[in-house]
Amino acid sequence: MQALYDVPAPAKLNLFLHVTGRRSDGYHLMQSVFMLIDWCDTLHFEPRNDGRITREDLGPSLPDIDLTVRAAQALQQTTACGLGVHIGVQKNVPAQAGMGGGSSDAASTLLALNRLWKLYLPLAALEAIGLKLGADVPFFLRGRNAWVEGIGEIITPLEKAHQLPKARFAVVKPEAGLETKSIFSSPDLKRNSDSATISGFAAAQYNFGCNDLQSIAQALCPEVTQALQWLESHGLQGRMTGSGSAVFAQMSHAIDLQCAPGGWQVRACENLMIHPLAGWASDKNLG
Repeated sequence: MQALYDVPAPAKLNLFLHVTGRRSDGYHLMQSVFMLIDWCDTLHFEPRNDGRITREDLGPSLPDIDLTVRAAQALQQTTACGLGVHIGVQKNVPAQAGMGGGSSDAASTLLALNRLWKLYLPLAALEAIGLKLGADVPFFLRGRNAWVEGIGEIITPLEKAHQLPKARFAVVKPEAGLETKSIFSSPDLKRNSDSATISGFAAAQYNFGCNDLQSIAQALCPEVTQALQWLESHGLQGRMTGSGSAVFAQMSHAIDLQCAPGGWQVRACENLMIHPLAGWASDKNLG
């Protein structure tokens, strides 16, 4: 009997997000720092010998074809693998939050099935599959906090002098969500931020830059402003992460997270130095 896996899929925060331009094909160029946090989905993988890919929702219901299923199908098709899998999804990371939950699920699926099916593809091969599923998937596959540029495909790990210090964050997801397309299609979006440098970021880290998408998001979704004001009422300076409606702030002191408005999801999170599955793509002895 082959092994069964229960694996985490951690969310991320964008410590800043600058839009520096737009390509002729419509894709936006950006600079950001992606930081892993300990707010995670949990995925359960049970091998099947009949080649079928099935999914069970262990928490909130998901679309019929979510990124875990799409990732499994893509890996199966790329490798002509005859094995299948039953995937159980405990969805904890909120959707339309800008926290990369779906991309993280896809990355953890690729890493887990690469072992479960004994494919042992190198990381580069998994990244090529992952990039077709979503621009953030390669970041989660690499498993290190990183400086990210281009359309998300240029990833530089933050190491040594640039490594992020351990910290705690209040992360707030209001009830309303935001679709990425609605923000990036806005004619009011600033698309010409000056290019930043890793050394410039390292001098400020958790206080560096801004999120260029935030003002558009606040105009589209008043709850983003309300969440920022809620953090400010607790003495915390917040900003939006990614292109969703979640906001966050470094916690300089303890606050009561239970007093948030109903329907909001609020957590105290710690950053992760490394993805829990880091190394799974390269070590055959782990399987």
